[in-house]
Amino acid sequence: MEGNEQLAVIIPMLKQVGRCIQTEQLDGATPCAAFTVRGVLGHMTDLASAYAPAFRGDPAPTDLGSSAPDGIDCGTRFHGAMDALLGAVQSPGALQRTIDTPFGPMPGATFARLVAFDGLIHGWDLATSTGQAWNPPEDVVAEVDAFARQAIAPEMRDGDTFAAESPAPQDATALLRLVAFSGRRV
Repeated sequence: MEGNEQLAVIIPMLKQVGRCIQTEQLDGATPCAAFTVRGVLGHMTDLASAYAPAFRGDPAPTDLGSSAPDGIDCGTRFHGAMDALLGAVQSPGALQRTIDTPFGPMPGATFARLVAFDGLIHGWDLATSTGQAWNPPEDVVAEVDAFARQAIAPEMRDGDTFAAESPAPQDATALLRLVAFSGRRV
């Protein structure tokens, strides 16, 4: 399963979680220690807004900023960015294109998988923080997990990009094992 196929499942799930976030939940804490709910939405909006043009082969926008004045604007920007990202990763040549990423130049096919990992984990952050279900299909979780365990190098675990892997309970689901691998406490 290619990264764009994973994102075709994950992005609609993210949008559904985003639709159900209440304004009063935006300033709540998340399992992602660096961000509140609003912060996760802003982070994902900014990254999607930067990555969509890269997958299309267009220049990066210069007007990114995650500060949204209210919940409605925050959600509108998030949904628009998710739609643009999904369209971009499914555009002709997106997976073959070399993308300049925060980790250096990378094939689009590889970067789409990294974006899917990020979306899967941040989706869990948002759902967990706002009392929503987050039940991605097992095959998507398995594909993302297999990729992440190969791609996340020790030097990426700087406490900012990724924290150290956390222990998962013995009876943890595949999703919770992946979440723990990302550095979240489960």
